[in-house]
Amino acid sequence: MSERLSEISRHMQELRDAIELHNIRYYELDTPTIPDADFDKLFRELEELEQRHPQLITPDSPTQRVGIPPLKAFPRVAHRTPMLSLSNAFTEGEVEAFDRRVRQSLGIDHAEYAVEPKFDGLAISLCYENGTLVSGATRGDGYIGEDVTLNLKTIRSIPLGLKVADGGAGVPAFLEVRGEVLMLKADFERLNRQQREKNEKTFINPRNAAAGSLRQLDPRITANRNLRFFAYGIGACEGGNVPQDTHSHLLDYLSSLRFPVMRERRTVTGVAGLLEYHHEISGLREQLPYDIDGTVYKVNQLEYQEKLGFVSRAPRFALAHKFPAQEATTELLGIDVQVGRTGALTPVARLKPVFVGGATVTNATLHNEDEIRRKDVMIGDRVTVRRAGDVIPEVVAVQKESRPSDAKPFVMPRHCPVCGSRTVRLPGETLTRCTGGLFCPAQRKQAILHFASRRAMNIHGLGDKLVDHLVDNAIIRTPADLYKLGLAALAALDRMGEKSAGNIINEIEKSKDTILARFIYSLGIRNVGEATARDLARHFGGLDRLMEADVETLQQVSDVGPVVAQSIAGFFGERHNREVVEQLRAVGIRWKEDAGIQTADHAAGSAHLEAGAASSKIAGRIFVLTGTLPTMSREEAREKIEAMGGKVAGSVSKKTDYVVAGSDSGSKYDKALELGVALLDEAELMRLLQASQADDSSTQADS
Repeated sequence: MSERLSEISRHMQELRDAIELHNIRYYELDTPTIPDADFDKLFRELEELEQRHPQLITPDSPTQRVGIPPLKAFPRVAHRTPMLSLSNAFTEGEVEAFDRRVRQSLGIDHAEYAVEPKFDGLAISLCYENGTLVSGATRGDGYIGEDVTLNLKTIRSIPLGLKVADGGAGVPAFLEVRGEVLMLKADFERLNRQQREKNEKTFINPRNAAAGSLRQLDPRITANRNLRFFAYGIGACEGGNVPQDTHSHLLDYLSSLRFPVMRERRTVTGVAGLLEYHHEISGLREQLPYDIDGTVYKVNQLEYQEKLGFVSRAPRFALAHKFPAQEATTELLGIDVQVGRTGALTPVARLKPVFVGGATVTNATLHNEDEIRRKDVMIGDRVTVRRAGDVIPEVVAVQKESRPSDAKPFVMPRHCPVCGSRTVRLPGETLTRCTGGLFCPAQRKQAILHFASRRAMNIHGLGDKLVDHLVDNAIIRTPADLYKLGLAALAALDRMGEKSAGNIINEIEKSKDTILARFIYSLGIRNVGEATARDLARHFGGLDRLMEADVETLQQVSDVGPVVAQSIAGFFGERHNREVVEQLRAVGIRWKEDAGIQTADHAAGSAHLEAGAASSKIAGRIFVLTGTLPTMSREEAREKIEAMGGKVAGSVSKKTDYVVAGSDSGSKYDKALELGVALLDEAELMRLLQASQADDSSTQADS
């Protein structure tokens, strides 16, 4: 390198160091020492030098944060170690129980905790190799996240290169830093003001704004949103002088690497210390420059954290203590009914606009008819509305003492407000549903996607985007319309060439030859899965006999009880559904009426299912799937269970044998705990399946 080029390189490094120092002062320390114009001057000078000497650009240069071309899509990235969520506590009693479990598990009298406010932001993972940022990802499902590296590089509080503050050694060969991306309240207000001035959509709250900004396909948009990053922990690590004793020392170490870390963090002892800190932060909540929704408690000693370990979806050594949801009172103007993709009718409160939880609320969920009765909600009441973070606003209480004399009770409609089909509410269910599954416009997309799915009619290539386009443009209304699609019309669609259109037409035509069990399953009858569809086909031997069967006759089928029987009878009792079934027959869908005679394409699979069911320990067992599994979809898990003769139900009851729980499991997980149902993670499910398969093979060998 020439002497002149060396001098330019040194000057460019001085500019980089100066810019990063001012970034730290502005974003981390909140103590800027130069005006924005002077900062921009330094930045422009570095940009001009890098344009003239591109060979001198370094990966950690501040200029690499902006000006990156838009991405086509976000790749998926697997986390080295899962990014699990935290268990929540809402009462002091739950915090006391957490502390008690910790002490009893560790056999100690007093536990020390690292505590800090809980950000209301977006969790991300940053990976550094030899001190250089190489990738960044969202939490995703805890196991697989979105690769948003280029967007994260635009956040100036994220170091692109790591240097220990005192100049000493200690940067690991590999370091995964975890933290939260968020938007300050002031920046949020500024962004919404700009959006309104441009007549563009405004954001509901800072968290939504941060999440939407981070997932922009053009990093330049992210760069203009002024996002912030705060580190809260370390994931995977290789080498370096990383503290091994306490979580609080880990945060000090991250701070020494110039990562912004929550200033309000500290360590406390025992449950009294936890609650005192929670009350203190609650009092400071409105004064903080960012949104928080609670406090986070972590056992401070890392050795203790390792001993306590994890449950399927959260660490045992940590807890999120949430603040009470924000509430407001307003007038209930009316109750509308929405019809979901599965036909469920949901009552929605139409409210006099009220500001709550950082947003103006005009609608709130009432969940279902039972909830309306339980809360005694009437149209015209003054109601309390709760909105917490991104949770859908809900009506939580009624001020009955101020109820007007003309208040009106709500009655769930007997006919679907979208298609006019009858509505039903089956015994044991809380939801009222539309029975026009094959006809109802609200259910069209879901009905067609299910009809075409691999385990139903198996129309390869008919995915979500194509179905959206076909339905949104009124090209198809029911599954029967698929068989009326022409090659020319399909090829004329956006991004659909003649070859692709021809392949789909061929798949549609090929699907006409099927078996009765698949056709029954494809209709999407509520509570009728693949196993029940096979039982129905085997019992009735033909579609006409099934369609004419009453509830009593249907219950003669193996494992068909009153609820399932009413679902089937109600489906075929709806005139619209019968019309679509006849249309499907008219377009040429065919099967052998003798259910025992199957096409060669499916006979082997059915034989395997029946053989497995005969000997498998899983046969007859009822499973419920909840949450996101690490390596396979819930549909894949369902197939594996049913292949061994098991059954997969949609809800947890006393009859449930196993609940298979992945990350972000919800009420089904809690119901399993309440009823004492056995809980399995994916690995335990696979071991059970393998053991059952081994028993099956042994039985067949003996025979």
